[in-house]
Parts: sequence; C-alpha cells; structure tokens
Amino acid sequence: MNAAFRHYDLQLVVPDFASTLTDLIIELDYLRRKQLGGSTIPIVFFQLKHIFHTLESIGSARIEGNNTTILEYIENKIAPTQAANQGIREIENMEKVMSFIDDHVKDVTFNRAFVSELHKKVVEGLKPPPDGEGDLTPGLYRTKSVSINKSVHRPPEAIHVESYMDELFDFINREDESKYDLLKVAIAHHRFLWIHPFTNGNGRTVRLLTYAMLVKEGFNVDVGRILNPTAVFCSSRKNYYRYLSLADTGKDKGILSWCEYVLKGLRDEIEKIDRLLNYDYLKEEILLPAIRYSNERKFVTDIEARILKIAIEKQVMQAADLKNIFEGKKPSEISRNIARLKEKKMLMPIEEGTRKYVIRFDNNFLLRGIIKLLSDKNFLPIKDEV
Repeated sequence: MNAAFRHYDLQLVVPDFASTLTDLIIELDYLRRKQLGGSTIPIVFFQLKHIFHTLESIGSARIEGNNTTILEYIENKIAPTQAANQGIREIENMEKVMSFIDDHVKDVTFNRAFVSELHKKVVEGLKPPPDGEGDLTPGLYRTKSVSINKSVHRPPEAIHVESYMDELFDFINREDESKYDLLKVAIAHHRFLWIHPFTNGNGRTVRLLTYAMLVKEGFNVDVGRILNPTAVFCSSRKNYYRYLSLADTGKDKGILSWCEYVLKGLRDEIEKIDRLLNYDYLKEEILLPAIRYSNERKFVTDIEARILKIAIEKQVMQAADLKNIFEGKKPSEISRNIARLKEKKMLMPIEEGTRKYVIRFDNNFLLRGIIKLLSDKNFLPIKDEV
C-alpha cells in the first residue's frame, strides 16, 4: 500500500471518565505534585539521574538504529577517545541536549527557535544520510517531501510544515486545565512525528522535546520525580511504532490508545525509579552488590572495596569511620587512601572543602557494576551484557 497524506485536525481528545486512561491521568497528576523525598541523599540520587540520562540517550539513539552497546559507551565515558565514532557522538549529543534542557527549560517557550536549537544540537557533528544520522540543514524545516519507512502515513508537503508546526506550538502553549497536561504531551509527541518537520533527526528531537515538556510540567528532580521518559518508547521499538500508527489514523480511538500507551509507560517508570529513593533498597540491592561485582573483577582492590562498603553503609563517611580497617595505622595512612579514591573518582566530598565523603559511581569503573545491578533489577529499558 502506498503511503498517502491525510489531514486531520489537531485537538485535545478527552477520554471517558471510567477509562483506564483517566485513572492514569489522576495517578500521574498526584505523582508529579508529590514532593521528592526519601532516605537517599540528593548527592547520591543525582548520580543516578546522570546515569539514567546516559541510558535515555542510548535508548533514543537505538530506536533510530544506533548499535552502540552500553558497555562501549561506558568505556568511552570513563576513558574518552579523541576520535569517537559517529554512534558514540550521536549519543553524546543526546546527553548534552538533556543537560541543556535541565539548565534552561524553566525559562524557555516552546516555539520554533527552541525546537530548532534542539535539532541543531542533536545532529551536531554527524554526517548526513546515508552515511550518518546528521542533517544537511540543522535547525531548518525540510524543503522536500519525505516518506516514513514501513508507515502508511505520509507527512504533509514541505510547503505546509511551517503552518502545521505553528499550530502545534499554539496547542502546546495554550492555557488548558492542568488535568489535560499529560494528554497534551502525548498528543504533541505524535503530532510532531506526523508533521516530520526536519529532513532527519525528528525522532530524537521529539523525544527530547517530550522530556522538556514533562520537566516543565513538574516531572523533575526539583519538585517531582526522577524521570526516564525515553524508557517509555525504547523498551519496545515495535510497540512504539505500533501505537504511533494507531494515532496516525487521526481517529479518537487510535489517539487515545497512543496516549494510554505513553502514560502507562510513564507511570510504570516513575514507580520503579521511586524505589531508589529508599536508601535501604538502593544500598542492599544496587550499591553493595555493585561493589562486590567490581571487586570480583578487580576494578577495585580489596582495601578499596572495604572503604567503599563503609561509605555505602554510612551514606556519609569520614576518616574516623575507617579506623577498624587501618587499625594501628597513622591518620596520614587513612588520608592517603581516601585521597587515592578521590583521585579515582570513587569518593567525593559531600560539600566542597569538607572532610565528609560519599560514594561516587557516575564516572568510573564502578559504573559497570551499577548498571549491571540496575539491569538485573529491571530498571533499564535496554539490555546489554555489561
């Protein structure tokens, strides 16, 4: 069947009160307003956020066919090479854009300038197709007709892209009741892909736009929950495209099915991630097993492992807590061991200038064990051998 363009109006589709989708909206509205809390201290929790940003970036690139493994990317992150390949560069771009969103989203307006900036950052330094995932015209709307592989939907002609995108920005920025916020996020995600405004990089750009919308709607680590939004889409590429196709029909039923798919995925991810706020769970199920994993593989020595275990048990450690390990040794010996772990980025001061320390695992060989345990406990949307 040849793909054909078929217009349908962009509008807010409202579910029945008794529907599963309505239940999801109510539940998620509660979760976004619930203050971030728990026994895991922020300096440790934010390291997990950075790890999830990395995995979100890998997952989003995977949807578009990037075959970089988690291990390959971690190794490059720990020991960067000057000549990173295009697959790694694509993922690095995604990470940088997520940090850009975190830093600026509170002050931005969702408009052409913002989306163009996202797109430019997504494709920066990448070769254009067919050799890479870049774009010859970064940040500019396409000027040619395009088709989408294995889709019965054909995006609108290039001459109509600007008007459709302006309509989408009006829809996003329109003042509606807050109960419609998440429906608008889901509908906007699909409509962006339906328009396909850029020659390449549309999927990566819209998933970052969706992240930005969710952060601005309260799903962030300042007032809401840590979020792994790309997990909704990349845990099953097949399902992602299947539900997008249902929405492509323009019929209420298909659009509501898409919205339910998105919101259910968000709810499931938030519930999983919230468990990491419980430090007893994080300690026993993730951190201590990760140290054992790292010690067994000689990423850390036996002494280093013992120090790190104390840091995990205490959550905030100081030199006096290590006296049993270094019984009979001078305080200078303890200080040297702490300094070595700081140099290896496995300990960090809880505040600049203090002598109280927490474990660091976001940019060293401990990262392998952390990701292995997160994978074993089904926190990750993508699975590789680590």
